[in-house]
Amino acid sequence: MSDNPWDDRQKSTGQETAEQLNADRSNSGTSHSVEHLSSTASGIAASTGREWRLIENLVNGLFSEQKKARRWGIFFKSLTFLYLFGLLGFYLYTQYSDGTASGSGEPHTAIIELVGPISADSEASADILVGGLRRAFKDESTKAVIMRINSPGGSPVQSGYVYDEIKRLRAIYPDKKLYAVISDIGASGAYYIASAADYIYADKASLVGSIGVISSGFGFVGLMEKLGVERRALSAGENKTFLDPFSPLKETDRVFWQSVLATTHQQFIEQVRKGRGDRLVESPELFSGLIWTGEQALAKGLVDGLGSTSYVAREIIGIEKLQSYSPKLSPLEKVIDRLGVSFAGEIATKLGLTSTLKLN
Repeated sequence: MSDNPWDDRQKSTGQETAEQLNADRSNSGTSHSVEHLSSTASGIAASTGREWRLIENLVNGLFSEQKKARRWGIFFKSLTFLYLFGLLGFYLYTQYSDGTASGSGEPHTAIIELVGPISADSEASADILVGGLRRAFKDESTKAVIMRINSPGGSPVQSGYVYDEIKRLRAIYPDKKLYAVISDIGASGAYYIASAADYIYADKASLVGSIGVISSGFGFVGLMEKLGVERRALSAGENKTFLDPFSPLKETDRVFWQSVLATTHQQFIEQVRKGRGDRLVESPELFSGLIWTGEQALAKGLVDGLGSTSYVAREIIGIEKLQSYSPKLSPLEKVIDRLGVSFAGEIATKLGLTSTLKLN
């Protein structure tokens, strides 16, 4: 402490001033640090906010794309279902509308198509033909019915069903005549059916007749012996292996089966006689299984005249408007029918693996 009080006061004042400056300087540094930290925190928060907004926008974009993809998926699935339902509707329409033209109420000549081999699983089955015949006769606008035939024949059972139904319908609707018109061929079972009609017409070059019965097959006994194949067949019943193509033909089997063919042939002849009556010109060869042209058939009384479907409708019936009553298979059904079980069955028949009785 100085002896001069003034000097002590100055020193005290200087110290206080220095301490104040240091305090101010310290407070100023702290303020600047706080401001800096606050600014840094604000920058980080702003940066983090932008990143979250980017993430949020990205997520929203993904959700939006998923929604769009889902909408398009639903749209295309709906189109697919509509397409399938459309196909189903078309199939049901073709299945149950029977492929016939809609009834216009106008007088017309009904057409029934008999095309191809006659069998239970073909378009020329009794079920299909009988159904068409019934609809045609039942329609009040039908003035007459034409069965247009182009068939080599087939099953005697199916032919017999159709023959009997034609006779029944003719009795119920006596004013509606049924005309059988043969185009390329009307032979065997097809002629069996035609003989039930009121009248039969054919082209001069058509093939008509073949009133007979045939059962054919193959025997593989010699081939099996050459190949060293042994046939092993176990059966209960002495005739269960009847007409087995892998065993020698027994004389008793041949005689028995020939009697079956003869009986079926006689039934065929009787039905033709009932249908044609005294229009037939009797001759030994008439029921021998021979086939004739339309001109020859006319001379033998097998047909009543020469002409086409249009000719019969226009000149004989007098109603030129034609309306079909035959169902049509859809393209898919035709492909399945041609490539499916019927194809395999036909191959088996041709190879003699089955013994199918046919009118021929």
